[in-house]
Amino acid sequence: MRWADRGADPRMRAEGDFDRYARSYEAIHARNLEPGGEPPAYYAAYKQREIERILGEDFSLPVLDFGCGVGVLTALLSASFPTVHGYDPSAESVRLAKERAKSAQFFDRPAAMPQDHYGAVILANVLHHVDSGDRPEFLRGVTPLLRAGGTLIVFEHNPLNPLTRRVVSACPFDDGAHLLRPREVVGLLRGAGLSRVTRDFVVFFPRALRMARPLEPLLRWLPLGAQVCVRGVRD
Repeated sequence: MRWADRGADPRMRAEGDFDRYARSYEAIHARNLEPGGEPPAYYAAYKQREIERILGEDFSLPVLDFGCGVGVLTALLSASFPTVHGYDPSAESVRLAKERAKSAQFFDRPAAMPQDHYGAVILANVLHHVDSGDRPEFLRGVTPLLRAGGTLIVFEHNPLNPLTRRVVSACPFDDGAHLLRPREVVGLLRGAGLSRVTRDFVVFFPRALRMARPLEPLLRWLPLGAQVCVRGVRD
């Protein structure tokens, strides 16, 4: 039986852990990001813009924010696309996400999500919460949520960036997380049967160097961005 057919996702970090952090998540996250000089909203909006760029401004198919947490990105995606769903194994996080993104539909059980349905599925900093040995099966469970031609978009912390490693190591809800090297993310998407897999590096300059941020689109090839964005298509 695939994990997606079960009542809960055993391969993401135990939902009880994130239930415990749900109400304090944003405050903890903000403290953790202080070295970069920007609040969590900056990074969520950055992801929103990247997703809009990848999918295009006229994209109208359903979008799933998989591992949506308390719904920060989900709310932004709801302003960008007409149909947005969210999933998280933490029931408390989903409850808070519903308050933030009122137009989105949410799930807290994998089996409730429709298969062959989504034009895009977003995994925003989810995979490092999945045990390394479980990641291939995990992605093979996510891929069937996409309709043919749908795009899986994965954001992950880039361990090649020293500031990223520092932030993750200090974060309570990242305790025990194992960061993925960019090539591992690419390999996982290919291993899940996705085609046209591409990789970009994003988020280069902290607030102190914000005048250089217009250069970031030219640096997508440079493996020093704080995040990596990898995408692939289900044929």
